[in-house]
Amino acid sequence: MNRLLCIVVFLIFNFVGFSQDANKIIDSLKQVLSNHPSDSLKIKAYGDLCWYYRNVSIDSAFHYGNLALQYSKNTGNKQGESQAYNDLGILYYDISNFKKSISYYKKAMSFRENHQDSMGMASIHNKLGIAYQRIFKMDSAIYYATNALKIYEAKKHTKYAAIIKNNIANIYQDLKQYQKALDTHLEVSEIYSKLNDFEGLTYSYTNIGNAYLYLGDTLQTLNYYNKGIEIAESQNLLRELSTLYNNLGSVFKGQKKYVEAIENYNKSLSLRTKLNDDYGVSSAAINIGSLHMSKGEFNLAEERLRYGLELAKKVQAKELEMNAYGSFLSYYAYKKNTDSVIRYQNLYNAIQDTIFNERITKEVLEVREKYDAAEREKEIQSQRADLAIKELNINQKNTQIIGLVILILVLSLLGYLLYKQQKLKNQQLQKESELKEALVKIETQNKLQEQRLTISRDLHDNIGAQLTFIISSIDNLQYGFKITNDKLNKKLAGISEFTKETIYELRDTIWAMNKSEISLEDLQGRISNFIDKAGVSSNAVSFSFEVDNEVPKDFNFSSVKGMNIYRIIQEAINNAVKYSQADEIKVRIQKLSDGLGVFVHDNGKGFDGDIVEKGNGIDNMKKRAEEIGAHFSIESHLGKGTSVVLQIKSNS
Repeated sequence: MNRLLCIVVFLIFNFVGFSQDANKIIDSLKQVLSNHPSDSLKIKAYGDLCWYYRNVSIDSAFHYGNLALQYSKNTGNKQGESQAYNDLGILYYDISNFKKSISYYKKAMSFRENHQDSMGMASIHNKLGIAYQRIFKMDSAIYYATNALKIYEAKKHTKYAAIIKNNIANIYQDLKQYQKALDTHLEVSEIYSKLNDFEGLTYSYTNIGNAYLYLGDTLQTLNYYNKGIEIAESQNLLRELSTLYNNLGSVFKGQKKYVEAIENYNKSLSLRTKLNDDYGVSSAAINIGSLHMSKGEFNLAEERLRYGLELAKKVQAKELEMNAYGSFLSYYAYKKNTDSVIRYQNLYNAIQDTIFNERITKEVLEVREKYDAAEREKEIQSQRADLAIKELNINQKNTQIIGLVILILVLSLLGYLLYKQQKLKNQQLQKESELKEALVKIETQNKLQEQRLTISRDLHDNIGAQLTFIISSIDNLQYGFKITNDKLNKKLAGISEFTKETIYELRDTIWAMNKSEISLEDLQGRISNFIDKAGVSSNAVSFSFEVDNEVPKDFNFSSVKGMNIYRIIQEAINNAVKYSQADEIKVRIQKLSDGLGVFVHDNGKGFDGDIVEKGNGIDNMKKRAEEIGAHFSIESHLGKGTSVVLQIKSNS
């Protein structure tokens, strides 16, 4: 009976894919499990169910993948465990959880390495390269892609090597090295042409067209897109065809040929609907809606935009969601519906804030080439240092000279970083000064909003990216040079932490600048987020925040006033965490007869105001209160804690 079952399972696993669809395969695999097979066959069945459920039900795929993993661990089946980690890594990649995907791929790698499974290692190296590319860690992406390419070329697997070269070309494209990307894609297309691999050739033509588009050669772009469409139609390659139609639509949109653009976007939309590609459908629908707006077809525009927005929310595509909100802004502006314009402006601003870190990360990619050059130089220096140590080991004087040279290099680099930090501080101060001058000169509300958006984008894209580059550079310095000087390490860590805090301050400033006024609800959300972060970093302290029910929900502040209130609360909490030795900090907002009261109380050791010298933090809080016409006071008693009180008048 067991032998017969093995034969049946073998036939199912090897031939059923050619004659049955996924649902029939799933039913067959479940039938195998119902016959109580051996442990190894049960693990194989669980793994195959995970794979075939991938395009049917992602939840079911995860269920069977985890069963395969757990059963493999329970029975000590290392091969099954490795395969389960690999399959789960693919599932996490499908749902865009790339960090989790990378973690599972690396767990799967250990089995391949222990068994010297070079092809299995190449496959996982390739997947790791693609996953790292999606989170914009291009150094790791290139490293793993190159490892995979070396294995495939050594094994003379031409097709697999072509796939890896294509991935490397896409990394070049993400790094904006468009000519290198184009040269590599052209090389890959020749390989696919010799192999008569029509699917690969179609994909290459798409990438070649994209590269020409980035290089500004629209004629060559259209030429290669049309070549790809011709092959995709003849081979019924629906997914590639949907991408090509979408790309053509984008080209025509850029040329303001709206009729042709809508026609191609609709073709892409139809194909992506058949493929159940919700992300692609959302993108196409939003593009079509935007084009209908350009043609003045507002009813059609609204229908497509709402459909695209609904799908973008479903698949959590933040960029697409933001694009839809931006289009709705134009739509309701045309309709002269002020309330809706304000609503969608707020939605647009909110989602823009959530993708802040992603945009900064993309900007960091622009320094990739400089980083590569530094890495190569560091490797050369390391090799020279090793050679010198081996040759001159008996000469103590020369060894000391080498050590001194290395120290000078480290100190020089540290001095350069400190100089860059000071330069960034000066630039930030200059930007803040320009912002204040611009705000004073703005004559109307519309011009005020436009100027604020312009300055906030500059701060976001330039200062934020540069600050993040400082953090990355310091980390590279610490790990690359293996610095053993504790004082120097602490100094670098302090610089990195200060820069991170500056990014948080910058984000708060941008948040306030993007609003003509700040509602109490906005302020509550900001304070709650700050308290949550303070709670994570201060485990020994219990935080609470409450707003009395009597406080009006529609209470609004000017952006300057709201920001000052937020900063005072922030400073009061920071002081309590640092100095009070409290285990409980409470923040409360309540209605007063002539305005609002903000109270920050801790149950710490307190202090005697006549003895303790007041620092800059208290002076800053007082000055902020004076600027907004509010009354500020501190009440503290030894052993009974401290209360910071801010009284804000309604008309102040």
